[in-house]
Amino acid sequence: MSATRRSGPHQVLLALYALFTLAAGARSIVQLTTQYDEAPVAYWLSLGAAATYALGWYAIRSAAAGDTRFASVMLWVELAGVATVGTLSLAVRDWFPDASVWSDYGIGYGFVPAVLPVAGLLWLRRQKGPALARN
Repeated sequence: MSATRRSGPHQVLLALYALFTLAAGARSIVQLTTQYDEAPVAYWLSLGAAATYALGWYAIRSAAAGDTRFASVMLWVELAGVATVGTLSLAVRDWFPDASVWSDYGIGYGFVPAVLPVAGLLWLRRQKGPALARN
């Protein structure tokens, strides 16, 4: 890997994706095993968010090595998930008696869930730029 591929933004993205994989995964597992009847949809969505973050971590790591296709797809899927769940959690409050990671666009996590895929897509765009310049 070249020095540009091990950039500060790349390392920050990997760290945040790892942190959110653990945070969303642990939260959802605890809630699914101890409070399942209270808000199963929200808890399953949080587990889905954890899986998305894990795949996002892998995709961003792979993108640094030059394979940006999977990362692009994963980041857009993640952004669509945050937008969909965020909007539904505001529009249909009855579906979310307890929050998921992406409820209200990630307000419980300082809106990082809404910003993270956008930051990833911007980083990815920078990765594609040098490759296009070399061709």
